[in-house]
Amino acid sequence: MNDLSRAVVVVPAHNEKDHLPDCLRALTTAALCVPIPVGIVVVLDSCDDGSDALAGQFGADVHFVSVDAGIVGATRAAGFEYARTLSGDDEIGRTWYATTDADSTVDADWLVRMLGAGADMVLGVVRVSNWRHFSPAVARRYLRGYRSRGTGHRHIHGANMGFRAESYWRVGGFRALKSSEDVDLVRRFEDAGMFIHRDRRLSVATSDRREGRAPGGFAQHLRNLSRSDDPGKADVA
Repeated sequence: MNDLSRAVVVVPAHNEKDHLPDCLRALTTAALCVPIPVGIVVVLDSCDDGSDALAGQFGADVHFVSVDAGIVGATRAAGFEYARTLSGDDEIGRTWYATTDADSTVDADWLVRMLGAGADMVLGVVRVSNWRHFSPAVARRYLRGYRSRGTGHRHIHGANMGFRAESYWRVGGFRALKSSEDVDLVRRFEDAGMFIHRDRRLSVATSDRREGRAPGGFAQHLRNLSRSDDPGKADVA
C-alpha cells in the first residue's frame, strides 16, 4: 500500500436505481478505511429508470457518467477510461483500480485487503446474503461449489476484483464483451506473468436475481444450478 497514492472503483449499472444506494454506501465506507483518496465511478449504461437522479447524493468523490453501450465489457472499459482522467498518466503507476457490480455490497475492509496484498491483481469471491429467488437446494449446491482448502480459490467475479492501474493498461484493459469480460482480463494478466492474489476471505455480497444484466453471468450460473432441482428427491449436502 505504501507506493499507492490513489484508488478508483468502477461500478457498471443498467437500471439499478434500487440497488445503487446500498452499493454506494458500502463503497464510501470502504473508502474511508484506507489512507489514500478513493474515487468511485458509476457508469450508467442505457438507463431509463431515473438512476441519474442519484448523482450528487454521495459526495464529490462519486462520479456518474452515462454511456449507451449495452455491453458490460464496454461499460466497465468506459469507467476505467474515465478513471484515467481522475488521476492523470503521471499517477498511473501509483493508482489501484477495483470494480464491483451495482447489485453488490462490499465489506468495510474490501479495499484494505486489496491494497495490502502487494499484487498486480486481487480476486475475491461473492456470497448471496439473502436467498429469495432460488430454492434451498440451489443454495446448498452453490455453497458446495465454493468449498476448498486454504485461502485461495479459482473463481472470477467482476463484482469483486482489483488491479494496479499500470498493469491494467499494459494488458489492454477490459474488452467490449457481452459476458466473461472479467475472465478475459484475468487470462491476459496470467499470460503476461503478473502476480494474481486469490483471496477467498475477500467476499462481496451480491443478489440472487434470476435475470442478470450479462448473458452467461452470475444469474445464469444460479439458473444452471436450479436445473438440477428434482421435486421427487431430497438434496443432500
